[in-house]
Parts: sequence; C-alpha cells; structure tokens
Amino acid sequence: MSKRNTQQRRHAIVQMVNEQGEVSVDTLAKQFATSEVTVRKDLAALEKNGQLLRRYGGAIAMPSEMVAETEEDEVSIRKMAIARAAAERIRDHNRIIIDSGSTTACLIGLLGEKHGLVVMTNSLNVANALNELENEPTLLMTGGTWDPHSEAFQGQVAESVLRSYDFDQLFIGADGIDTARGTTTFNELIGLSRVMAEVAREVVVMVESSKVGRKIPNLELPWQHISTLITDDGLDMVAKQQIEQQGVQVICASAN
Repeated sequence: MSKRNTQQRRHAIVQMVNEQGEVSVDTLAKQFATSEVTVRKDLAALEKNGQLLRRYGGAIAMPSEMVAETEEDEVSIRKMAIARAAAERIRDHNRIIIDSGSTTACLIGLLGEKHGLVVMTNSLNVANALNELENEPTLLMTGGTWDPHSEAFQGQVAESVLRSYDFDQLFIGADGIDTARGTTTFNELIGLSRVMAEVAREVVVMVESSKVGRKIPNLELPWQHISTLITDDGLDMVAKQQIEQQGVQVICASAN
C-alpha cells in the first residue's frame, strides 16, 4: 500500500465519520476493500491526530468541544513540532530506543512510513502505539519492574536487557533542563535513562522550551551524555547558547 493511497483512504474515512457520525470497522473494511486490521490502524492514526474518536467496533466523529480544545492546545502543537524534527533524524533500518513520556510518544505516529526499524521501549503505551503502525517495526521491550510514577518499566532487569543490544539513537524526554548540568527529573529512578544513553550512539532529548530553567533537584543525563536537544522555537537565545557551549546541538522546531 503506497503512502498516497493510505492518506487518501484515511482522508475518506474522516469524511465518512463526520458525515455519518459513527462508522463500524466492518463497514469501512468493505467500503475500501481492505482488511479490518488495516482499518483499525487507520483509526488509531486518525485518533492520534485528533480527527476522530475510536469506539468499540468502529469510530465516531470528534465532539465539537473537543475539536476546539485540540485547536487551542499549544502544548500539543509544540510537542508535535518537536516530534517532526526528531522523526527527520530517523533513517530506514535504524535501531532506536523510545523512552516513556508524552513528548516522545508524539514521535510514534510519524514512524509509519519508515521501513525496517527496530524499536526498544520500556513503555507499554509506546509499544501499543507502535503495534498500530502500518509498517510495524521490530519491537523490543525492556521488561523489568513496573514504576507507576513514570508509567514504565525500570530496574536491573530492564538495564540488563538494554545492555544486550546497541542502538543508533535514543529519544528521551525530561521534566526539566538545567543549562549548566543537563536534563533533570522528579523521579529518583534515573539508572535506566543512563543505561539507555550508554547503549545509543546518538542521544536526542525532546523537550518543550517551557521546561528549560526549571529547578528540579535530580540530574538525569549530564550534557556530556547528550548529542542533540530538540525543543520548540520559544527557547530563549541566551539559554540556547549556554546549552550549545556544552557541546550539544540545539534544534528549535517551529510550531507554526
């Protein structure tokens, strides 16, 4: 299935849902002469983009009040801009790690046109979203001990699994950015993040500019472990220069 055909089908699905209010997977599969598995992946991608809502056995149109909220959600717009900039760095057949987090999760929907990816994650949400992609990557899970704070697996088992592989890139978020030290977090479980950075040739931090300068005590990744920081175009130029002086490439993605 070509990218163009997929886009055309998904555009038509949105039109049908908006016109009819609710459409079943079975109806869509017959309408577009495709499998129910493909239709479910279409609906998952369209829901992630805020174009409809999935319901058991099908999908419904977005309520008008939710559409307004989506249009006004500047944080989501900035996160998607960051995710697009990150996705541009991923080549076919790359071996990557995607950490848990709302900003890194925005990356998933942009990987559907990549081929031959191998993706390791410690997040069930990320794993489930990857499984919905039309071109499903080879999925690896860290396993380990479930941490409800980060909603991800942590601990020695997860670290041991990670050390069994090597990766091209790590995509990771942060609770805060200390321009002098590196990324910071409220979570005291920082061991897995550091192992992720150890086994990846390029460490890409994805974070909104509003988090730069936040005073958070726990240092997660020092600058010497970070290759690239991708943020939005709201980053202060002084802060940008301070981070670049640490030897880190800074990319400011436009949210427009």
